[in-house]
Amino acid sequence: MPTYLSELAQRRAEPGQRGIYSVCSAHPWVLEAAMRRHLSASGPLLIEATCNQVNQYGGYTGMKPCDFRNLVYRIAAQAGFPQERILLGGDHLGPFPWQHLNAEAAMANACALVDLFVRDGYCKIHLDTSMGCADDPHPLPGHLIAERAARLCAVAEAAAAGSGPVYVIGTEVPTPGGSTDEAEMSVTCADRAEEALRLHRQAFITAGVDQAWNRVIALVVQPGVEFGNESVEDYKPEKAKQLANMLTQHPGLIFEAHSTDYQLAANLVALVRDGFAILKVGPALTYAMRQALFALAAVEEACLPAGKASGLRQRVEAAMLENPQHWQKHYPGNPGQQHRLRVHSYSDRIRYYWADNNVQRAVNQMLSNLDSWGIQEILLGDFLPIQYQKVRSGTLSNQSLPLIFDAIGSALDPYIAASGA
Repeated sequence: MPTYLSELAQRRAEPGQRGIYSVCSAHPWVLEAAMRRHLSASGPLLIEATCNQVNQYGGYTGMKPCDFRNLVYRIAAQAGFPQERILLGGDHLGPFPWQHLNAEAAMANACALVDLFVRDGYCKIHLDTSMGCADDPHPLPGHLIAERAARLCAVAEAAAAGSGPVYVIGTEVPTPGGSTDEAEMSVTCADRAEEALRLHRQAFITAGVDQAWNRVIALVVQPGVEFGNESVEDYKPEKAKQLANMLTQHPGLIFEAHSTDYQLAANLVALVRDGFAILKVGPALTYAMRQALFALAAVEEACLPAGKASGLRQRVEAAMLENPQHWQKHYPGNPGQQHRLRVHSYSDRIRYYWADNNVQRAVNQMLSNLDSWGIQEILLGDFLPIQYQKVRSGTLSNQSLPLIFDAIGSALDPYIAASGA
């Protein structure tokens, strides 16, 4: 399957060139919905875990790389999705979770992280050493970023059984959680991208992993797409034209675009056309899931007698107030504004709370209530109008989980179309 990604890069200049989208989420329902939606599509399904979500210490999901892999494969078996069609990737693999340590300690952890990801069968590895550690200069020099990436590549090559993974390099990524700062919106300068490639290639040669350079398929750049709490920066091809033209000098190389969430369908098509052939998406999928869950909570409240409903919205709010670390620094403003953003934010910090025990119990209670009492079509039309039309036409079951999966799948449809899958 890594061959698919290598060939994707090689075919970049050919007519009908395709892209691939990457599902960046650890939520089981998002993963299952993606598999069910992609089942009739062609090509593999790329699923990636970040160093914050999944690492040797469990990350914020509590999973190590082997745990996440096993979760994905269990869901695939449940959804009837062929395991051989799944590509697993490790995103932002580097010292980011340990940047509060000195560089040598952080890099030792990063080396152990990369080793695990590769040994556990992840075939696409994004080497990201852009962040400074406690004893590093600021800003971090480009040559040092490249040297550390090459060091991690050497670990990956040693850990690989048989053919090694494909690599993504580069550090022009938006701030985690989203930002609309004008500086963040500037498109990567082509000269800067060329310099990153030059430094990384030299570092790979110096580190003795020059043979792995042929498996560097993509460079992470900023094409000018991003989302903040309440706004989306749309792709403007004319602003990225110089950067896109750079690819003509590099056969076999494509760009990876992060934070493509909430882009219009036409923008996604244009991104792939211009060489940004790997489209990362995550918060938009959990946002769609949240919309479906809260819509069903409104249906539940309208159907059930007083006191019988799950109170899902209230339990989520209570969990977020009790443990504000995942949203507080991301949502500015007065208490009223923060109250709105806790639910209605493109950054979707609410995604960190679905694993809360009280929230999980509320979700389970709501699903049980709805499936016991039944979901009235007229209410579905008010709160989930897209799914209502499918239920009315007989193409979608009027039950909680199929409705939720379809809402997530609808958010994926533009990516499937843009990638040519």
